[in-house]
Amino acid sequence: MKMKNKIGSGGSLWINPVLDKEFRLRMRTPRSFIALLSYVLILGLLAIGFIYVSMGFQGQQTGMRFDPSVSRILFYVLSIAQLVLIAFMTPALTAGVISGEREKQTLNILLTTQQSSSAIVLSKLASSLAFMVLIVLATLPVYSIVFLYGGISPSQLMLVFLFYLFTMLLLGAIGIMCSTLFKRTIMAVIMTYGITLVIFVVTGVAYLLLYAVVQQSYYSGSVPPKYSWVGFILGLNPVGALISIFEPNISKQAFLVNSGNLQDDAPITLWLQFLLVYAVAIVAALWVAIRRIRPVRRNRHTDDSDHAANAGDNGVSEGEVAEMKPAQTPQK
Repeated sequence: MKMKNKIGSGGSLWINPVLDKEFRLRMRTPRSFIALLSYVLILGLLAIGFIYVSMGFQGQQTGMRFDPSVSRILFYVLSIAQLVLIAFMTPALTAGVISGEREKQTLNILLTTQQSSSAIVLSKLASSLAFMVLIVLATLPVYSIVFLYGGISPSQLMLVFLFYLFTMLLLGAIGIMCSTLFKRTIMAVIMTYGITLVIFVVTGVAYLLLYAVVQQSYYSGSVPPKYSWVGFILGLNPVGALISIFEPNISKQAFLVNSGNLQDDAPITLWLQFLLVYAVAIVAALWVAIRRIRPVRRNRHTDDSDHAANAGDNGVSEGEVAEMKPAQTPQK
């Protein structure tokens, strides 16, 4: 009975009115079913189109049979394509969860409830990511095409889906942070997509440019170093980290590890660096969102400073208490 009352009063973090309301509104709208259908349809057409093109190239040699060795490439294509779709959809689902409440003038009502700042932020994030997890899990039948021809183990598929979950958490935390920092939803969406563009595109382009520059000076010396620092830039790119899960040797190539000693390894694998760096970014983004969702706490220090300045103007120094005199009543 006590537990029921606690949940009903909004004291629980995982089962609270905010999370329940978000689940009901997000999962029951026609837009959600259209987005789910479109997502699975796009990924399914991509898989069918890849199989059709592969069979067309190999039709004369294999008799229009799908080569099992191509299934691994199909898995790579599906995984990278789904990562790009996650980067496209997650910011749109999370960038307006707080600013949208502010524009509808319901944020102040939400802040007056018994829900804490962390409960509100995490509930908004959980509801948005739950819908993305549902979409990603709905694509499992598409991945079953790969298992028909072999070449991929279930453990690799599980690692890829865990990587998707971490990437969704990263982009969701960035979206929540931008939604609390900016009052208008359009600005929050633009900033979220801008940061996503930096993570996905700018890091990859910077790596390709610096890799070409470093590679020329790397082999020009008489004794090349064991590895180059340029690989740390690729470790910040989700696509590079995802490929390193498939092919562990790509970490050596990214860091330009000296091939003279076969026992030398990369200083850190790309996917591990990605997890460590962006785990800190997730915690920092959520901390900023929790701290900035309640503007009253920020204005309290301003009010105290204004009160102290007014007291100084009235001749009351800091640390003194103004003497209060009773009002004189007129004599009859």
